[in-house]
Amino acid sequence: MQALARNIQSTPNPSGYAEELRSELHALWQNILMKRAPHVATWAETEPLQPIPTGSEATPYLQALSIWFQLLRIIDENAEVRDRRMTETLNGAEAVEGGFAEVLSDLSLTESQTKKLTTELCAGPTLTAHPTEAKRVTVLEIHRRIYRNLVSLETQRWTPTERAELLNGLEGEIDLLWLTGELRLSRPSLHDEIEWGLQFFRDAIFDAVPQVMDRFDQACVHVLGRTLNETPDISFHSWIGGDRDGNPNVTTEMTALALQRGRETVLELYQQALDQAASRLSISALILPLPESNRARVQKIVDRAPDGGRNRNEPFRQALNAIRHQLTNSGYDHISQFISDLDALDAALCAVNAGILARRHIRPLRRAASVFGFRTTTLDIRQNSTVTTDVLAEIWGQTGQAPEYGTPEWSARLRAELADQNLPYQNRDALSEQAQELLALLTLVHSVRSGPDPKAIGPFILSMTRSADDILGVYLLARYAGFGSETLDISVVPLFETIADLRNAPAILVDVLGVPLARRSLKTGGNTIEVMLGYSDSGKDGGFFCSTWELERAQRRIVSVLASQGFKATFFHGRGGSVSRGGAPTGRAIAAQPSGTISGRLRVTEQGEVVSTKYANRGTAAAHLELLLSSTLRHTANPGETPARPEFDDALDALSELSQTAYVSLLQMPGFLDYFQQASPVEELARLKIGSRPARRFGAASLDDLRAIPWVFAWSQNRHLITGWYGFGAAMANFRKFRGQRGDEVLQDMFQHSRLFRLAVDEMEKSLYQADMSIAALYSELVCDEETRQNISQAIHAEYENACRAVQFLTGDQTIGHRFPRLCERFDRKRAELARIHALQVELLRQVRNEPQAGSVPVPLLQSMNAISAGLGWTG
Repeated sequence: MQALARNIQSTPNPSGYAEELRSELHALWQNILMKRAPHVATWAETEPLQPIPTGSEATPYLQALSIWFQLLRIIDENAEVRDRRMTETLNGAEAVEGGFAEVLSDLSLTESQTKKLTTELCAGPTLTAHPTEAKRVTVLEIHRRIYRNLVSLETQRWTPTERAELLNGLEGEIDLLWLTGELRLSRPSLHDEIEWGLQFFRDAIFDAVPQVMDRFDQACVHVLGRTLNETPDISFHSWIGGDRDGNPNVTTEMTALALQRGRETVLELYQQALDQAASRLSISALILPLPESNRARVQKIVDRAPDGGRNRNEPFRQALNAIRHQLTNSGYDHISQFISDLDALDAALCAVNAGILARRHIRPLRRAASVFGFRTTTLDIRQNSTVTTDVLAEIWGQTGQAPEYGTPEWSARLRAELADQNLPYQNRDALSEQAQELLALLTLVHSVRSGPDPKAIGPFILSMTRSADDILGVYLLARYAGFGSETLDISVVPLFETIADLRNAPAILVDVLGVPLARRSLKTGGNTIEVMLGYSDSGKDGGFFCSTWELERAQRRIVSVLASQGFKATFFHGRGGSVSRGGAPTGRAIAAQPSGTISGRLRVTEQGEVVSTKYANRGTAAAHLELLLSSTLRHTANPGETPARPEFDDALDALSELSQTAYVSLLQMPGFLDYFQQASPVEELARLKIGSRPARRFGAASLDDLRAIPWVFAWSQNRHLITGWYGFGAAMANFRKFRGQRGDEVLQDMFQHSRLFRLAVDEMEKSLYQADMSIAALYSELVCDEETRQNISQAIHAEYENACRAVQFLTGDQTIGHRFPRLCERFDRKRAELARIHALQVELLRQVRNEPQAGSVPVPLLQSMNAISAGLGWTG
């Protein structure tokens, strides 16, 4: 438990460096306000309880606060990376928490053990198009320049005049933020989102990946005394351009565009790296001749270029220019050929004792190529099971009456056609637009999978997987689209989202394996079955604590049942940024996974504001990727909680059921939907143009169809935050009532020794600290029916008190949030301003709803949503 204690201890107070930055940037921010909106500068310094006018005067105030919240976040990011470097400088690499050196030192593995684990180690960050990023790309780019200016300020070599000039540049960027504006005037197109995702690779990720691999090499030298021939694998995926679940804008044409732009982007990055290397490697063969074997290999590369005579007697420049020419003219059929040429240059440099130059100019590009290929990312496809079943029924309807979904007749026909070598004829021209589109998509998938870069297309993620028939239906549709009949080169990944589906998942997978075609196809993937887990919708369905336990239990049962069938499970965690969508400190979240469920491989979604927080800058991107890999390595080598504690499972089962009962009881209270819609800006959120996807999957106005993102977004905006804690207090109270003293002992024991329970309690405590019942009461006043307002607001307030008491019992600390001083300090820095904005938003909501003809949402109201999101640090 020593590692657990270290992982969960409270973080230290912020450094004086961060405080100095805040002071300097606050002065620059004030300068801009005095220049652009002097009256706002006065408001910003007045007593926070003084109200702000709700008219057009509110716009500059909200804009100013939103900018300040963003600056605070950038300062924190910069300070964290600097503190990480300072820790390594003063105490050594093994002192950097979550770094490779720390993990390898803790594990004390032999060289052969480390090498074996490294060959199996792979992290798969997956960038998604979820609309949780409220900032424009232009604004993100300004943020990145501000961050880089802060990095420049870190050095102590500047004269006062030079430092003043750097601060002047920062002031200019803050002014540009003011003049640019945050709100999108129109909803971003899918093309915009594709470019948004690729920009992170251009700005940071492309350079961060080789840096992470270098960190691993350095850790091996530090701990083992030498580097290994292996490095961890990083496999970037993306849903941007492939996720069509409820988004009519994602067509086969747009998916093809996303594939094309991914290839073009990485080729541009390779060309830039080759140009830079060629400009540096001016080694003359007259001064330093190459050994004959290396010279011949390099000359073969040079001879491929039409202008091989350039840079005569400079073989490395000639070879790099030849590689660039071949790359530009699509001369490489496969990434391995490109890598082979880079390896030839690396070997030649090492042969003349220029390994330093190889490590600096060739190896980073070679390592990037091994990760990004000719694609940048692997593009996943996602569609909802209701669409795939509807299309299959339509195809069957061409040859007679299709059976009803969910009946034995449906299952029987599905299995019969999967076993049939010859499928019935389908007339695509007679099918609906939806059916033609899905078949065209699967045809594109088949084409890419059969081409030179099959990794350009990833798995088919099947949202809302309810049964084995849903998965088998995609297999049959793939056959209709041109896939073979013996094995199918398509990976169908079920996404289990609701509590019921998580519980049924093991039986569903066994049912799929009972179909010969499916079993044969899955065996070609190394007997590994990928399963995606939905944190957002399971939380919306059963509440945070119930979802947490059901996700844990589902993983255990899936691993066990697949092992009995001769298969292994790989889990894809569909986490979001906020606590209620699975957000948690990366290292601790991985450490809390059940034993045997990672086994060297981890896939996780990176959504919206999480992407910009983790990947906008090279330093933060490298640190996060290292943490992902090192935490996966630690869990694989030391899985954690063994042996099992049956009394813990029993207690968690009981708490989960009690928590779900309390949570569902709230949702089923009379008038709850009216309360939710009136006491939050959920309907107005649809006008906030932060994504190309609708807020509801199929347009129905119900909680069941509402996406988890606006569900969480709305409860965050009104500071109820019930999605991060509701139900736990009632569960704890009832558990303690019926279990008595022994129950209390088990709860305390779990809090000390169960990583999962400790993580859940900690994250709920953070949510409770950021929730505010006095602000929630302001929003409840917007509810028209007094009885509904009183009943539901009282229920929420009572459960909030229950949850606080439950946490206090477990921690022994009577102050919520006291164990997380850095979180509290950061949040309290914005608390008064947030309260002011919330009060303003309530008045704006009241005004817009009282208008006889509600047209467009006023700009100040939209800006208030942006400002609150910036202050909280997340949207959905």
